[in-house]
Amino acid sequence: MVASEAAPYAKTGGLADVLSALPKALVRAGEEVAVVLPYYRNTAVSNTRPVYERLAFGLGPFRYSANILEKVDGGVRYLFVQIPELYDRPVLYGEPDDHLRFAALCHAALGVARHLFAPNIIHGHDWQAALLPLLLTDTYANHPAYLGIKTILTIHNLGYQGQFPVAVLDDLGLPQRLYAGGLMEFYGGVNFLKAGLITSDRLTTVSRRYAQEIQTQAFGFGLDGILRARSNILIGILNGADYEHWDPAADPLIPAHYNRTDLSGKADCKRALLTEAGLADSRVDRPLIGIVSRFASQKGFDLLMQIPHEVAAENVSIVVLGSGDQRYEDFFRWYQSAYPDRVSLRIGYDEAFSHLIEAGSDMFLMPSRYEPCGLNQIYSMRYGTLPLVHATGGLDDTIDADTGFKFWGMTPGELLECIRAALRVYGTPRWSEMMLSAMQRDFSWHAAARQYVAMYRTLLATA
Repeated sequence: MVASEAAPYAKTGGLADVLSALPKALVRAGEEVAVVLPYYRNTAVSNTRPVYERLAFGLGPFRYSANILEKVDGGVRYLFVQIPELYDRPVLYGEPDDHLRFAALCHAALGVARHLFAPNIIHGHDWQAALLPLLLTDTYANHPAYLGIKTILTIHNLGYQGQFPVAVLDDLGLPQRLYAGGLMEFYGGVNFLKAGLITSDRLTTVSRRYAQEIQTQAFGFGLDGILRARSNILIGILNGADYEHWDPAADPLIPAHYNRTDLSGKADCKRALLTEAGLADSRVDRPLIGIVSRFASQKGFDLLMQIPHEVAAENVSIVVLGSGDQRYEDFFRWYQSAYPDRVSLRIGYDEAFSHLIEAGSDMFLMPSRYEPCGLNQIYSMRYGTLPLVHATGGLDDTIDADTGFKFWGMTPGELLECIRAALRVYGTPRWSEMMLSAMQRDFSWHAAARQYVAMYRTLLATA
């Protein structure tokens, strides 16, 4: 597997959680797995060992030498690509030379495949690994080290595609024919993800519903035509939850444990959350809505921005953890100042606080405009915190009438009605029934790993 992040080493979102849990689940299913990652400045890893020094390769006019460091975790070989001039940065993404940084990751991964781990399959994740199948089918098409290797590309979020000016082709050392022939051309620029979608042997995404949605103009971000043309090799496999880290019965980051047979600890977590959030303990009997999210247009908080007073009038508590676009940060700061007794905001990401929000909240709000899979709604169910979600992608696949509340139209009115529908049930016997139903749902990685293994075997059986 090749990816740009994996927990706990480097993380900005759900991709990192997948690259932590899925490889280990595959190892438990009997597979051999190595994961190739960049070694960033802030990569949180210790006790690595060097396994290859000065892996040399070129990108156009540039020459790089990578050291490969290994850390074995859960039977998975995590192989870190150390190129200081590319990865020794304070951030993972958003650099002017991202095209070089992640093209180099793909070339280094091919070096790993040649010298350290001879794979049957190279499974790339998102645009940062999308040049791999193109390199194998074009640049290295006749290289004996790579003959017979199959490729898979998983789309975690089609909204991020790796788009750059056409001039980067010279930096990458790729021929203009790849652009002129349509493999990389995208509205006058270069698109890494497009190249991967066209050249991979299999395509997957992270829920069944999202696999259907990305073939439509509304959710396809300009690539829906390619995805429709390749629909016969596109499948949706729902992400799993890592219940070793997200389980209220054993979570070390929450003040009290609880389970389906003894829910008393959840009330203790709610009191602790109110205290940590600076809200009065007297609000423990009022419904508490939790939010843990990136602040981006995808996440749908513009709907909440249009009904803040109406939601506050319901006398709910709202605890928010997140960061991102300035307009959403500014809105939640205003919301907190307007209703300091009901709304609490923490800007940034705090792993321990995110666990406390899951455990201490009664409801978890995810009004996403689109959501390939989503993990927080899955975590919420295990913690007996009922999700309030827009019926899209993995949110629609995982939530039903016994485990949460959904709204279908992307309007402020429908979001408000969804919240009010939950409040009408809150405190009734039906709420307790729904909590228990949600907590018993199993979205572990075991089922997802079985589907991936079946896909791998089918792929290897094809000519």
